[in-house]
Amino acid sequence: MTQEPRKITKHQLESYIDSPAKQQQLYKRTLFIVVLSQIFGGAGLAAGVTVGALLAQDILGKESFTGIPSALITLGSAAAALLVGRLSQRFGRRLGLVAGFWAGGIGAVGVIVAAVHEHILLLFVSLLLYGAGTASNLQARYAGTDLAKPTQRAKAISVAMVSTTFGAVAGPNLVDVTGEFAVSIGIPALAGPFILAAAAFIFAGFVLFFFLRPDPLVIAKAIFNSQKEQPSTHSAATQPIASPKYNRGLIVGATVMILTQIVMVAIMTMTPIHMKHHGHSLSAVGLVISLHVCAMFLPSLFTGYLVDKIGRTAMSLASGGVLLAAGLVAAFAPADSMPILILALVLLGLGWNFGLISGTAIIVDSTTAATRAKTQGTIDVLIALAGASGGAASGLVVASSSYSMLSWAGAGLALLLVPVVLWSRGKS
Repeated sequence: MTQEPRKITKHQLESYIDSPAKQQQLYKRTLFIVVLSQIFGGAGLAAGVTVGALLAQDILGKESFTGIPSALITLGSAAAALLVGRLSQRFGRRLGLVAGFWAGGIGAVGVIVAAVHEHILLLFVSLLLYGAGTASNLQARYAGTDLAKPTQRAKAISVAMVSTTFGAVAGPNLVDVTGEFAVSIGIPALAGPFILAAAAFIFAGFVLFFFLRPDPLVIAKAIFNSQKEQPSTHSAATQPIASPKYNRGLIVGATVMILTQIVMVAIMTMTPIHMKHHGHSLSAVGLVISLHVCAMFLPSLFTGYLVDKIGRTAMSLASGGVLLAAGLVAAFAPADSMPILILALVLLGLGWNFGLISGTAIIVDSTTAATRAKTQGTIDVLIALAGASGGAASGLVVASSSYSMLSWAGAGLALLLVPVVLWSRGKS
């Protein structure tokens, strides 16, 4: 029987295995702890989104490389997602998530040092490490599902995500404040948000390290192993599943999240550069990005309810439709029109939200506790690599053509969600 050495005894494991009521209590407690950590993690997440490209442009002086920070962050996130997934599978969610958050905090400190000394190599390495924090922030959404019933899974994902909103929306709006603070202590203004990111990621790690006990994945694995030995006691939440059907589920869930990630990251990455070129202030950039991030996370409770009620397929299709609209609005938006740029970025965030929650729910439905964290980590690697590709390509597309062309390309990719989801329905 799986157990976590020195953290939970065999007797304690058996008390959870034999008590659905205790499982639900731990499910609710886990959600609360995840929510608390995500509030801080969200604040750390926003720094790279808001000023990463601007900081690289300031040091390099070349616009064609402004997509590199987003690419490095997402590459770091990819590597960390793999490691966090495997650490979580072996030792539990707590160790995996804590390691990722603390690595992200160290990376944020490195970005600050690189900005002070204008050291581009250190900046790139630090952005890779910073990406580990974003990986943990994203993978924390799985922790709440480990003990959730099938009808609670999308809601559990959405609760974890909506809590990110508080920090993620506050972060971009603190660009001027953190910038002024940074200047007052001899640090470049654009590195200011990374001071907040370092503190936020490290504190999020401490919250999980001290309070995510007993580990929900350790308990879920013990329940799963017990039910394998006693097939008649299988519950709907952890019952082993048939391979062919659920392998299709993994493919579809991963594809939905990968496509939404590419579209979102590509357009989002170049929006601050596009706005700066047309005379918008740094505070205006912060406002647009904060509303975008708000749309990425705040609708989650509503989205989770819809995913559980009307289905994963319908919400995946809705994701494609909203992302298509976002691309078209961004393509036609006058460069000096803040309201239309805000509309485009809000739609972009909302479409990503629909795709991530519906895709994640499909993945959770298609795995068991025996392999869940490892599989989830592997899929998050693909998502992060997709984002890295979108971020790197976005700068080249805008440099060689225009922001409008990038938006058109994003709208075209969003349309690919339709045949993928329809294929899954046909196979079902």
